[in-house]
Amino acid sequence: MSNSATYPATRRDWWQAARPHTWANAFSPVIAGTGAAAFNDGAHLGRALLALIVAWALIIGVNFANDYSDGIRGTDDDRTGPTRLTGSGLANPKQVKSAAFLCFGVAAVAGVILSLWSAWWLIIVGAVCIVAAWFYTGGKNPYGYRGLGEVAVFIFFGLVAVLGTEFTQSLQVSWVGLAAAVGIGAMSASVNLANNIRDIPSDKVAGKITLAVRLGEKNSRRLFALLSMMPFIMSLLMAAAYTPVLIGFLALPFALQSTLTVLKGTKGVALIPVLGMNGRAMLLWAILTAMALFFGGAA
Repeated sequence: MSNSATYPATRRDWWQAARPHTWANAFSPVIAGTGAAAFNDGAHLGRALLALIVAWALIIGVNFANDYSDGIRGTDDDRTGPTRLTGSGLANPKQVKSAAFLCFGVAAVAGVILSLWSAWWLIIVGAVCIVAAWFYTGGKNPYGYRGLGEVAVFIFFGLVAVLGTEFTQSLQVSWVGLAAAVGIGAMSASVNLANNIRDIPSDKVAGKITLAVRLGEKNSRRLFALLSMMPFIMSLLMAAAYTPVLIGFLALPFALQSTLTVLKGTKGVALIPVLGMNGRAMLLWAILTAMALFFGGAA
């Protein structure tokens, strides 16, 4: 990583560009999917760890890819969020792009091993995930600039990640896994939406038409509230089969705090803590729900 006068990025700058506050979006679906597999007596530690490497590498790769693609387009020229390496001129854009593809490579290797250990056709699913990760903001017509970012997050870091984790361990998907996937996917999408609500003014100027830009602030904030509450709705649904999953409601205070912050009209940098609050809510909900499902399967 360069520390030259031309590109003075430090290790701390690179660490921040990896956006650790978003990593809950990678950890949570693997934890929840493993819990769903355990509920059907199919949990497997080795496969869970491989799934975690895939998800973790993917989200860091997405963060670097977004940094690069938004930076070279000038989308980050008037940014209120955390500093970006490319847009701020801290790092060589080619290095940022290389970092993204290095992460995608790690995800691909771990994904191939996991697929060959469970079902070979998951290699195709993994390839689609990597392509989707790059073209979120990359390429000539990124779908993240067309209001589809939250949909992609819901699908790939919700449905695919949770159900994929469950399937690679138990070789089946269950309705409990689907409920967990919807909860995680919705909360993960809410984190993305909060980020885009914060950036509505600058995104409009840059021509980045996110879902928040399309819906407007009022409707975007309402959607955020719905997405933030979805895991707890799913807890109620899963409780019909196994009441202890209601322990997931212990994560509700974090989600309520972020929801109230957004609904009262908070703007700009004051919205940044919301990302962390919902990330913690999602991770705690995933851990608690997985623990309940694990003991339910062991019973």
